[in-house]
Amino acid sequence: MKTINLQLKMATLLCIAGVILLFSGMILPPTGELHPSVLIAFGEICTFAGGLFGVDYCYKFRIKNER
Repeated sequence: MKTINLQLKMATLLCIAGVILLFSGMILPPTGELHPSVLIAFGEICTFAGGLFGVDYCYKFRIKNER
């Protein structure tokens, strides 16, 4: 049960970080060497990974409740 809670927290954190990076990549001007497309790409990766963690958590939680 401890790993499921950790997985849910990581999924939530990755989704939130991904959404923040997606919006910051579109809004912030390029003040340094980091190109906005890098922020957008990393934001999409974080959001996708968080979504996968969330779906996996949902199915694990559903299977444990059915037993």
